[in-house]
Amino acid sequence: MRWRSILGAQLAGAGVNAIVPARGGDAVRVLLAKRSVPGSSIATLASTLLLLTLFDSVIAGGLMLWALAAGVLPGTNVLRRLPSFDFGWVLEDPGTALVVFGLALLVVLMLVLWFAESLIGLRARIAQGFAILRDKGVYLRRVASWQTIDWLLRLVAVFWFLNAFGLPATLYNAVLVQVTSSLAGLIPLSPSGIGTEQAFLLYLFRGKAGQTTLLSFSVGMRITLIVANLVVGFGALLVTFRTLRWRDRVAESRAR
Repeated sequence: MRWRSILGAQLAGAGVNAIVPARGGDAVRVLLAKRSVPGSSIATLASTLLLLTLFDSVIAGGLMLWALAAGVLPGTNVLRRLPSFDFGWVLEDPGTALVVFGLALLVVLMLVLWFAESLIGLRARIAQGFAILRDKGVYLRRVASWQTIDWLLRLVAVFWFLNAFGLPATLYNAVLVQVTSSLAGLIPLSPSGIGTEQAFLLYLFRGKAGQTTLLSFSVGMRITLIVANLVVGFGALLVTFRTLRWRDRVAESRAR
């Protein structure tokens, strides 16, 4: 496999995730990676992506536990009143939320039964995506170390965003902003989870700055990141396919 092709798939996925909710860009990453790795399977590539997500989940979960222990996150009573909170309807009408969740599980079960015959050998293909865990040293050097740098760079970027908007630029505040971003990314119903992120920022930074400043910071930072991801992501698609009509090219690759 070529390093350049995998990098292009990652960047393209980031660009699509910037504007498509529910992490639709991850599907683009898998399809583009499959296009560049001969003989690969969707299951293996998806499980590789899952392995990366597990590390991110551990870090994000640790930050959320810290925020809970510090008592900075709002309770359910407060969440109902937060403006722009994407999941407010779940708290307001839990019965409907359970019905939606049950229907989603039913759809997944039907799909599994429908494709049951093609699931033979799936376990082996999924295991390939986690093969690097057999050598912990290689995993720490070639995967975990790079993901750790990724998280540190996120905090650096947030620090300078806080500074640019005249908010207290401290490590504590940078971590708080990252916690809101992680919470918004759990199930991003809005593009980049911007609604949930705004709601949590207004609550966590209450008393530290005015609502106008906080909203300007939230929207300004998110729009800047979205634009940057779009430029880099769709630039990667243009370089890869020599056109922005990437769906047609992906369909052609799958048909071969």
